[in-house]
Amino acid sequence: MLGLAPPRARVRLGFRYDLPDPPDTAAAAEIAGHAMAILARQRIRTAILVGYGPGSLVTPVTDALRAAAASARLTLREVLRAEDDRYWSYLCKDPACCPAEGMPYDPMAHPAAAALATAGLVAYPDREALARTLAPLQGKIAESMRQATERALGRVAVLIGEQRRSGRGGDLLRLVAEDGRRAVSAAIQVYRDGGQLASDDQLAWLSVTLADLRVRDDAWARMDPDHHEAHRRLWTDVVRRACPPYVPAPASLLAFTAWQAGEGTLANIAIERALDADPDYSMALLLGDMLDAGLPPSEARLPMTPEEVAESYAQREPGS
Repeated sequence: MLGLAPPRARVRLGFRYDLPDPPDTAAAAEIAGHAMAILARQRIRTAILVGYGPGSLVTPVTDALRAAAASARLTLREVLRAEDDRYWSYLCKDPACCPAEGMPYDPMAHPAAAALATAGLVAYPDREALARTLAPLQGKIAESMRQATERALGRVAVLIGEQRRSGRGGDLLRLVAEDGRRAVSAAIQVYRDGGQLASDDQLAWLSVTLADLRVRDDAWARMDPDHHEAHRRLWTDVVRRACPPYVPAPASLLAFTAWQAGEGTLANIAIERALDADPDYSMALLLGDMLDAGLPPSEARLPMTPEEVAESYAQREPGS
């Protein structure tokens, strides 16, 4: 579903649903109701609907959406079904432009794909292809990261020992959080400068220290939308290499920066990666609720500055 708004009927927001398989009348009605609620909340009065797949799955949902749109006085400029590089219109009956056998098209050669490439985005053939860009790496790389993660946990133990010997007591992970915040800041700068972390030890240390909410929230506060492409590359690298227990934080940060860039599908895939590792991870659940509500990228605001994050946690520590 693409919501259009003035001027010149530009795309203001877009969102998608999985088709019920097998077809389900109640599920189709739920999809239609949710879609109308999102469009109404954003005061969208015109939309385009495209269903991908066989008519047996697409048509029940498009029928429910068309009926709901009529009741809501929403104008559907076009309603299409696409399958096997052909599309059909549910609205156009002119065989000259919408033949019964469907109109062929090449999604990778379309001007829209070129526009995406110019904007630094990639036109993937389907959702599964995009999901594979976040799939965990396997084989020797996975084993190397497992060993690097064990070394990172050993480093945590060393820092805890140093804090105990210093007599500072209190929060035994304080030194870990301080080191983690420095690592996060340095990694962000590397990627903003066009570089990349090549060391498994660096990536493992980031993934382990991000499990501390102080480090994760510091990283969250640094997600300036002007650098969303660099941030996407950073968190994708960490998500793909991190051992499963340490996936939720970087995956949630990736979801946030993808949302900032208007890449809702990537954001949802990242949220799925986070919740697969920890179904109760609060940041992923929060972002999922926001995306489900159809909130636009302009609502993906930074929670606080890094200094405010540090101060908020300092106030919670004993003796502060």
